[in-house]
Amino acid sequence: MSSFDSSLDATRQQLKAVRNLMLKLHKALLDSEKAVYEQTNGRIANNMEFFKLVLEHEHFAWLRVMSKYIVEIDEAMAAKEPVEIDVLAALLDKATAMLQPNPMGDLLSQRYYAAIERDPVISKMHVEATTLFRGDA
Repeated sequence: MSSFDSSLDATRQQLKAVRNLMLKLHKALLDSEKAVYEQTNGRIANNMEFFKLVLEHEHFAWLRVMSKYIVEIDEAMAAKEPVEIDVLAALLDKATAMLQPNPMGDLLSQRYYAAIERDPVISKMHVEATTLFRGDA
């Protein structure tokens, strides 16, 4: 196996780990945002109503960016043709850029920052993500 092949394999494995963590983080963020939404708007009646809100309501719009990103990873991993290492690396870079909490940044950065501040589960997952992005995991 060439060093390029092993580098490609390592990048694929890191992206797979990032995807798995992003799925868990996305679920935790949905749960956290649901609680915030319900504090302001009252209880969400059922899962179908919640699903509709996630797809259509402005409160959850920032999480759709993460949903689309996870789909991008899935598409790259399931592609019939081999995916270039720079495509995989770009997906890793996108995750790193996406999860930059900043109270003065764009909507995603602001809302992610707020979620980290209010929810210790999300804060812990952010530390895991940061470690994974650095390749320390």
